[in-house]
Amino acid sequence: MKMTLHRVRLPLKHPFTIARGTLTSQPSLIVELEQDGIRGYGEVTENSFYGHTFSSMTQSLMCISALLNDSAHRSPTERWALLQAVIGNDRFALSAIDIATHDFRGKQLGIPTWQDWGLEWKDVPDSSFTIGIDTIDAMVTKLKEEPGWSIYKIKLGTAHDLEIVSELRRHTSARFRVDANCGWTAEQAISNSSVLAGLGVEFIEQPLPIHASREDKLQVFHRSALPVIADEDCQKEQDVDACHGLYHGVNVKICKCGGLTPALSMLQHARSLGMKTMVGCMVESSIGISGAAQLLPLLDFADLDGAVLLRDEPASGVRLSKGVVHLSKLPGCGSELDRELLPKYLIENGKN
Repeated sequence: MKMTLHRVRLPLKHPFTIARGTLTSQPSLIVELEQDGIRGYGEVTENSFYGHTFSSMTQSLMCISALLNDSAHRSPTERWALLQAVIGNDRFALSAIDIATHDFRGKQLGIPTWQDWGLEWKDVPDSSFTIGIDTIDAMVTKLKEEPGWSIYKIKLGTAHDLEIVSELRRHTSARFRVDANCGWTAEQAISNSSVLAGLGVEFIEQPLPIHASREDKLQVFHRSALPVIADEDCQKEQDVDACHGLYHGVNVKICKCGGLTPALSMLQHARSLGMKTMVGCMVESSIGISGAAQLLPLLDFADLDGAVLLRDEPASGVRLSKGVVHLSKLPGCGSELDRELLPKYLIENGKN
């Protein structure tokens, strides 16, 4: 089995700001597995916050290239354990190769990945559209540029959070969700939750920093007027149990947990605990989004608009129409790389 790594830079429609910083383009690593004319694709974004660079991820993936042939007869779940033993804690690199493995297997079998897992595609949730932090006028403009979505997720963590949501509410009757990206104190979260509930907000995602005390998280869990969903606090499989009793639900990010294999396990475990389930995304191409979308039958909430935020991209797959997810006609995760467009996005020697 041949593995090829494509380093690309994905241009955004608008600068995208959260509490931690601003992006105008997203560097991303696309992993391609090819054998007997079948190609499986996976993707992971470079992320300075979590310490994953092109160099570190490439180094990790080069370590497992020989193992790909030796484990070709194994299921993606069995292979994940073997790859994880070599890659270790580089869950971003592990995620990319795991998505590619599931995509390859589905294409080899001629069935979609969700079906390979024994799931049923029915009553899947719509995705939200994310409005990044900006001036209030600019955030209103972003909302108006994407009309008709049933759900909008609003990035917060500013000195004007309630003013932002109040103004956006004047321009749509859609459901709101807010993501503070660790930007609030316990007191702010509790106080803000009452106002936000009156503005038609459905839940608050990760209001407190990871390092906030257990006492503060318990206080928010019990006193918030809205459900709280863990994001940064739920990065790997053992975090689900740690979040139980502190959060009403978990947002699983494929890149953070190490791929579709652990994400599937985390979501099933969270559901067994009576917690709400969500899958989120980074700003990424249709390759990463198509992988994450295979988990929709297990979700209460979805945030899969990463590719919608791009100006253009070298890939295709699952498509979103005002939040409604339309599956690809291809098996596996359903993604495909456009080889004619790819050179436009490639990063060579740190440039593109």
